[in-house]
Amino acid sequence: MLELALTFFVIAVIAGFFGLSGIAGITMTIAKWLVLIFLVLAVVSLLL
Repeated sequence: MLELALTFFVIAVIAGFFGLSGIAGITMTIAKWLVLIFLVLAVVSLLL
């Protein structure tokens, strides 16, 4: 999941570099959500 978030982050950076702010914003939002889900699942797995 973290690898997928990193992929979306790279896509957002590349899209931002080329001036595609809409695509960059959407992919950055997806990357943020994936990182949050990863952190929640990591904490839950450590507690169990």
